[in-house]
Amino acid sequence: MAEDYEYRGLMAQAWDLLRGDYSTWPDRPFYRAIIQGRGGAALDVGCGTGRHLLDYLADGLDIDGVDNSPEMLAICRAKAAAAGAAVDGRLHLQDMDRLDLPRRYETIFVPSGTFMLLTDLTAADTALRRFHGHLTPGGLLVASFNSRLWPGRRTPPQMVWSEWYNLAEKPWGQDGAILRRWIRTRYDHDQQLEHEENRYEVLCGDEVIQSEHHSRSPCVRWRSQAQAVADFENAGFTDIRVTAQDTFEPAPPDEVRFKVWGTRTG
Repeated sequence: MAEDYEYRGLMAQAWDLLRGDYSTWPDRPFYRAIIQGRGGAALDVGCGTGRHLLDYLADGLDIDGVDNSPEMLAICRAKAAAAGAAVDGRLHLQDMDRLDLPRRYETIFVPSGTFMLLTDLTAADTALRRFHGHLTPGGLLVASFNSRLWPGRRTPPQMVWSEWYNLAEKPWGQDGAILRRWIRTRYDHDQQLEHEENRYEVLCGDEVIQSEHHSRSPCVRWRSQAQAVADFENAGFTDIRVTAQDTFEPAPPDEVRFKVWGTRTG
């Protein structure tokens, strides 16, 4: 497993807190419906702290998870223990492009743009082939993509850092402290890569008592619909289709957030 995994320290510890209530996120019922409709075992790629996995286990679904952050998986195990959920043998510490699990799955899903964290094209191709090899014959891969990552319609300039801005903040602990996340980004439009820096601060009053700087440069590679479909084709998937956002409707050509579906035949 790579040692430079991204989700560590305050980034991992604050992950759930800064995202709030997951229960209304539309991808939650979306992936659940796919898994329930197909039956069999499912794999949550980039399961993190378990926002999908623990919910689906509570529904009685047969689901495993894989993530490359030991810290995120530790949080997932702690949440599972608090909820009385059995995750022994279900959580795996591996990179996507080195996936090597003992089971095969009817459904593999890669939510939240997790696949786009593979910024190296060779690693991305290898990961798709690993997913293909971990599916049962007729098994389905569904992965989430974006065709651009910046907010609004105005395209930011080539490789120019944005100003730092406060992305989120929440009360932290029992002593009145505040956890704050700052972020700045820049975009390489030629290579379709986002570069990102994050600063996490714990404040008591106006004093910063803890601070961490996290940098991934690059951190995400976006894709057009045509590029994502071609990646699936190159990895051996068939019956490929593209749906819009967290729906089962075909994606229009200008859809920014989309899912790509592919089947393993044989």
